[in-house]
Amino acid sequence: MAAPNIVNVNTITGVTTFKSGIGTDSAITTVISNAAASGKVLKINSLVAAGVGATCGVTVKLFNQAAGAGSSVGIAYTVSVPKFSSLVIVSKENSIYVQEDQSIAAFKQSNTGGSIDIICSYEEIS
Repeated sequence: MAAPNIVNVNTITGVTTFKSGIGTDSAITTVISNAAASGKVLKINSLVAAGVGATCGVTVKLFNQAAGAGSSVGIAYTVSVPKFSSLVIVSKENSIYVQEDQSIAAFKQSNTGGSIDIICSYEEIS
């Protein structure tokens, strides 16, 4: 896992991605993945979870390997997302860098039905 030098940047590309319908309890869904040797660092500016259909708990973790693999640390643990509401998990004030061979993944926790939608805005820096 390398951290590309971001002082002499060639390209910064703004990207917004989403995962909708995260509904299987405890099934990990990769939101952002930075492949090994990509030559990029991803600066996460915003990660928002929305509760659809029922109040749900959501857990979001940073993994030390791409595709939600390897060891992880929590960004948010079983945070309650109210029905038809949204919750800001990462904002520009507390942005996170995802280095090569790292990823961010989420899963829904609670057996209340409903699902979680996640939208993520980030900068791809190379």
